[in-house]
Amino acid sequence: MIKAVHDLEMKCFGPKYRDTRNEIKAKKFLKRKTFRLANQMPTIPLESRTTLAKAALDNGEQVTKEILTALAQAKLDYVTQLLELCHQFRCKVFASIVHDHHTLPDEDHMLRKDYVYLFERFYYFLEDKHDEHQGIVVFDELDKSASHLVLDQMEKYFKRTRKGQIRSSLIIPEPFFVHSDLTTGIQIVDFMAYILSWNFRSGKLDKASRPELDSFLDIIKPLRYRTFREIDSGKGFEIWSISVV
Repeated sequence: MIKAVHDLEMKCFGPKYRDTRNEIKAKKFLKRKTFRLANQMPTIPLESRTTLAKAALDNGEQVTKEILTALAQAKLDYVTQLLELCHQFRCKVFASIVHDHHTLPDEDHMLRKDYVYLFERFYYFLEDKHDEHQGIVVFDELDKSASHLVLDQMEKYFKRTRKGQIRSSLIIPEPFFVHSDLTTGIQIVDFMAYILSWNFRSGKLDKASRPELDSFLDIIKPLRYRTFREIDSGKGFEIWSISVV
């Protein structure tokens, strides 16, 4: 999958995007301005578009309307094909969306509820796989103090709570920290999180969304994982890999 993503970068931009000293970030690729620039001219054929996009990345100070349009169209096409690659390689998306941050406990020693829900869904997925490998948690590296905080919280959750101990049988309880600009998987997650936060709506999530992101959300939705579990009453509950806290 990583090889396919790198090939896609070169197809859309000429060189790999990171080689131009630019970072692939959802908030840059999918901001409203990108859509406005992409729609200011008709669709540019792929070969010409890639050449123009490369020119924009090589020399951002000398650009024309056509060059800016080509780069914006290349960015949007990259995101579309990136998400489609996730289907091709049978990826699943897990997310925990917080409706109101004031509902989260402000306690440094406790693992936040949104993380607990996320690990729960990940555990159910791994449990359903039966003989698959253990799950690995990878974080975009934070500053040292923040990294140590989440590390300590995860350690206490997986070692000192009953549910955490059970879930540590399938999830390695210590996360890996990586740099987002060097790690393809984190870049993909960045796009997923951005699109879901803006446009995924369920239950109490009722804030205005961005219609221009709907086509991307439509690609992500089938990547959700659905399972069933008997909880307390013995009744089988439907559980989705995207939870709203």
